[in-house]
Amino acid sequence: MIKGIIFDMDGLMLDTETLLAKYWIQASQEFGFPMQLEHVLGIRSLSAIYAKPKLQAIFGKNFNYEQIRARRRELTTQHLETYGIEKKSGLDKLLIYLHENNYQIAVATATDYKRTELYLKQVQVYDYFDKFICGDMVKKGKPDPEIYLTACHELNLLPAQCMALEDSPNGILSAFQAGCKSVMIPDLSQPDDDLKHKLYACVPDLSCVIDLLERN
Repeated sequence: MIKGIIFDMDGLMLDTETLLAKYWIQASQEFGFPMQLEHVLGIRSLSAIYAKPKLQAIFGKNFNYEQIRARRRELTTQHLETYGIEKKSGLDKLLIYLHENNYQIAVATATDYKRTELYLKQVQVYDYFDKFICGDMVKKGKPDPEIYLTACHELNLLPAQCMALEDSPNGILSAFQAGCKSVMIPDLSQPDDDLKHKLYACVPDLSCVIDLLERN
């Protein structure tokens, strides 16, 4: 029986993945590297220890990951300060349902805690969550299972008792390897045939998770 729900953040709760893609590309091109959308899709939800060598394998050792990422963050912050953050469809409805039905709820995101807190408070959903496991709290980020195993431990639940909600392949791999029931709500890409075998379900909207839970 599902007792805990673990949420990714970017692209799952918040409509920020398109911004991350846009500004990864812009920042990289400012430094002289021809990054394209396909390269950004490959590093979604990927922690720095995996993303850095992956990008350097594509663009060469001169790809200064730290500087380019810092510039990408600067551009993203400027955008969000100007235009705000948009929540993904169905988020509020799902969170209200989970709260009313006494599910334990956690966040497992590659984003650091400071920005996670800022973003979730800005869209007024921070207080729904019982636990936060962020990229700066684990040694190995997604697709390693550590972040989901940590989330389950913090909720005092077994992985099999937890449903993980993700929008990216790297996030799904992390949750699947941890033993959680992995549900994909696609954002920038649909699951391929290999990923489909790792999914408990794939639904178009966060509110559809309610139906999954009621059938559980």
